[in-house]
Amino acid sequence: MRKQYHLRDSEKGLLAWDVDRLVALTCDLPPVTVLLRNIKELDEPFWFGQGDAPTCRRVSEHARLIRESSLEHPIILDPDGRVMDGMHRVCKALISGRSDIQAYRLEQLPEPDFIGVPADKLPYEEDQVEPGAAPSNRPPFQLPTSPEVQPSDSLRMPSSGGSG
Repeated sequence: MRKQYHLRDSEKGLLAWDVDRLVALTCDLPPVTVLLRNIKELDEPFWFGQGDAPTCRRVSEHARLIRESSLEHPIILDPDGRVMDGMHRVCKALISGRSDIQAYRLEQLPEPDFIGVPADKLPYEEDQVEPGAAPSNRPPFQLPTSPEVQPSDSLRMPSSGGSG
């Protein structure tokens, strides 16, 4: 799967968090139940900022990703309850008639991995660094080799080995 980033506009330019790093930051957090009605992104153009128009093709791509997502993996929320990873899972829960979803809530907002780098200039392949893609002042991230950490929309399985 292609590298995933959580993106937000800011006064400093586009902020980008590496989703693999966000997943790693949740390893010691207990999942909590979050009511879907409290997820603000359900009523916002979450995927369609940063110049990405909501064409029928793009909406269809997201519909496919929603269908293929798994609700057994908790989403990731920032300290304010904003979705940083798992919006396709949130939509799947909504479509499925659920009223809530499991989530990991970060206690602190981590520093972004990139500041002011356009989305199309972020490194999307392993070990790829685009010219001008200067990371933030944070030391380089190393993804743990633990089998519990999975990339992007396939968050870690519970330690008990259960299926969520």
